[in-house]
Amino acid sequence: MSEVVIKTRKLTKEYVRDEFHVVALRDADIEIHRGEFVALMGPSGSGKSTLLHLAAAMDRPTSGEIEVLGSKLNTLSDGDIARWRNRHVGFVFQSFNLIPVLTALENVELPLKLTHLKKAERLAHATTALKLVGLGDRLGHYPRQLSGGQEQRVAIARAIVTDPDILLCDEPTGNLDSKSASEVLSLLSTLNKEHGKTIVMVTHDPHAAHYASKVRYIDKGELLTEGTMPEDWKSISA
Repeated sequence: MSEVVIKTRKLTKEYVRDEFHVVALRDADIEIHRGEFVALMGPSGSGKSTLLHLAAAMDRPTSGEIEVLGSKLNTLSDGDIARWRNRHVGFVFQSFNLIPVLTALENVELPLKLTHLKKAERLAHATTALKLVGLGDRLGHYPRQLSGGQEQRVAIARAIVTDPDILLCDEPTGNLDSKSASEVLSLLSTLNKEHGKTIVMVTHDPHAAHYASKVRYIDKGELLTEGTMPEDWKSISA
């Protein structure tokens, strides 16, 4: 069995605002191995994005343990987390999160500014990443000059430019038409199968989940046992 790169034990995240108390994730146990492509499925508000954000150290758990690549995220300082994340994790957002006044090349270069690489080296790495996602001819284009699918591919290039160990994708096809969505999912599959990237993707789309090698379901904040799904999802996934 390959190395476990994400491991949680009784991972719980609660939000308390005034009189409202929401348990977004309750006692989640999961192990994800290097080289897997795992889809986290569930309806909106089920806790799947919460689990992804905890794995990226973008949020801290209320209780339980989470270990990613041998680091116990609960114990790291904010400064250590920022450096750890930039080195080990690439994150792909549903809304792309590109900076409008920067070109595709400049957007992809951004994470490298936290490294010790010189300008020429950063641009060379960014160019390589854009070529890898099929946008070598769009280096100087601004986000407004790109289609939604191209914008998401720029976002993926930005996520992989530091050569992270893990790629975390939060509804990466949620804002795309079906053709663009298939292109992005095919790209993620290639990154997994041909480049060995470990990918965890949040989705509510059964079509998107078919690209993954493993599917885990989350319902009402609870991570279901591997191999099971909510009853009301069986007809959708059939």
